[in-house]
Amino acid sequence: MEDTGASVGMLYLLPPGDRALRLAVLSGAPLGVAAHWTRVGLGDPIPVADAVAERRAVWVGDQEEMARRYPRPGLVLPYRFALGAFPLTTGTTVWGGLVVLWPGHHPPVLPEAEERAVRAGTDRMTAVLERAAAAGTPLPPPRPPLVVHPRPPTPEPHQAAAAAAFADRLPGGSCALDLDGRITFVTRGAAELLGVPVPRLLGALPWEALPWMDVPTAEDRYRAAVISREPTAFTAVRPPGRRLRFHLHPDTTGVSVRIAPAPAPDGGPGAAEGADPADTAYDPAPEAGAVPEGGIVGRAGALYHLVHLAATLTEAVSVQDVAEQTAEQMTPALGARSLALLLAEDGRLRLVGESGCDPELAECLRSVPLTSDSPVVRVLVGRAPLFFHDARELRGVCPGAVPPSAGEAWAFLPLVASGRPVGSLVVGYARPRALGSAERAILTSLAGLVAQAMDRARLYDVKHDLTHSLQAALLPHGLPRVPGLDVAARYLPAGVGVGIGGDFYDVIRLGETTAAVAIGDVQGHNVDAAALMGQVRTAVHATAGAPPGEVLARTNRLLIDLDPGLFTSCLYAHLDLARHRAVIATAGHPPPLCRRPDGTTGTLDVPPGLVLGIDPAATYPATELPLDPGTLLALYTDGLVEVPGVGFDEAVDEFAHRLAHGDARDMDALADALVGHAQRSAPRNDDIALVVLRTHDTADAPREG
Repeated sequence: MEDTGASVGMLYLLPPGDRALRLAVLSGAPLGVAAHWTRVGLGDPIPVADAVAERRAVWVGDQEEMARRYPRPGLVLPYRFALGAFPLTTGTTVWGGLVVLWPGHHPPVLPEAEERAVRAGTDRMTAVLERAAAAGTPLPPPRPPLVVHPRPPTPEPHQAAAAAAFADRLPGGSCALDLDGRITFVTRGAAELLGVPVPRLLGALPWEALPWMDVPTAEDRYRAAVISREPTAFTAVRPPGRRLRFHLHPDTTGVSVRIAPAPAPDGGPGAAEGADPADTAYDPAPEAGAVPEGGIVGRAGALYHLVHLAATLTEAVSVQDVAEQTAEQMTPALGARSLALLLAEDGRLRLVGESGCDPELAECLRSVPLTSDSPVVRVLVGRAPLFFHDARELRGVCPGAVPPSAGEAWAFLPLVASGRPVGSLVVGYARPRALGSAERAILTSLAGLVAQAMDRARLYDVKHDLTHSLQAALLPHGLPRVPGLDVAARYLPAGVGVGIGGDFYDVIRLGETTAAVAIGDVQGHNVDAAALMGQVRTAVHATAGAPPGEVLARTNRLLIDLDPGLFTSCLYAHLDLARHRAVIATAGHPPPLCRRPDGTTGTLDVPPGLVLGIDPAATYPATELPLDPGTLLALYTDGLVEVPGVGFDEAVDEFAHRLAHGDARDMDALADALVGHAQRSAPRNDDIALVVLRTHDTADAPREG
């Protein structure tokens, strides 16, 4: 950030096997501002997700471009800034991503010098991550993220005293906020204008110490100053009607605030010199006790969180997606200690998502019978929320509802979708808290959003499970035993939200020393593709034993007769283990990789044929190759090797390297290792099918049992 003049930096890490980036380090902004993006799914419409998925830098030059290309963050951060997102990768391994924000006055393009500095920084970061992983001590993202802000210079004591005296002599008042929004310095004049003693202001958030400052415009202008690093101003009303004007001047270490009396609405007496008539006054008429708890979460923050959660939930597809997004976003949005999401099924309320719940609370809510008198059941049955100011009030109404150490204030909300109760939402706060009508309205609105999303997600999960069950039923349930041949196969569906696909494989025993292996990929990711996959696999199976070129030609004619409107790639291999030879034909499918007994590994030279389903007269030339004992073959679909931003040949070479150094003594372990590396190395948006086989002398074949 220092090398590039950036204002905010965010480092994300991708835990092994995870499909979401986790915020690990934040600098230059409060964690509350970044709370929407502590977890970013690899498929989310967010710049860092695109940068990682496509393995390229993503640049957003201004606010208008952000709103056009990435409306979700554009809604929540409607400020002037430029943004760059950069992947952290080495080879095909993805470690995470880096997000850098520049002030609003930054040029709309990234200068070459700054780009070089960013590249150097990402290279250093990936080197650290790679060394840690190689040493067996990978760096996991901390929970919560590490927040590291630039430190302001420390003046000598006499300079500090002189600066404080200087500020006190100025008209009006002055105060300073750190990058977390807390007051670090305040003059006596400012305290008098605000009507609160200096000791009560120091270390507090303005909207905590001054309830009348808990208005959307106050926090919004602070967020604008921190993100854009540009001066801004607003006017607020201190009860019973004194108008005050606030000027915010940000830099890399905090915000300086000048406070002065503001003009009356009619411009009459009391007008301050230099007043801006464009400023708008906000009279919050606050409710007693309606003070936000912890973090930078005032009314503006809550509204932004509400908008962001609504946008996020429209894109969440599965119950797990909704549960994770709700738990991780609502907890910081509400300034809560814990949040739990429960769904009704089979006569019980079951915990499907949580954030901040200690083990005792999670166990208490894990499975609650609908016959109990628990508050989570009461709100589900009665469809009306329950709010408790502190733990004593809760225990008086519902003894034993939550563990004594779980928290103080509580909100229990029903999840009702289309007039049907589907579950309950539990929000816990660390300290006693009087929830006013405004906060109750926000909680109720959030619960309604979650309920609708959860109801839609349950329908999706039912369809998703049904279609994947269909696809699994069309694939082989087991692999035949063929003397002289060790075989393992793996199939993994694409990520959630993509649908199902048409990848298939088959291993067919033709005789005592002969077998056939087929693998293919039907175009598309839907039920039609899966159904056609079953028909193609059946056609190949029915004609297996014929010459490979004839098997593909017959299958091709069948597809054209069916006229499904979809194309299919397919590779078919006839293995003669007695004569140590293989005959292979392909219809637009990637050729197999072969590791020979001497260890040399490479792609087999098989003439490509036209994909199935296009030309009824297409022919498929076959190639005969030696198959000496100890030969290892890998047949795969492109989903196993394709990596965004990496050429196909380069990705195949990387896969060949893994195959060359894999342990071929255990085919199942080898298949798991190859697929596991593919899952870890990059986001996958396609199905994966893999068949690995190794030939050996019949006398060396594993015995039954």
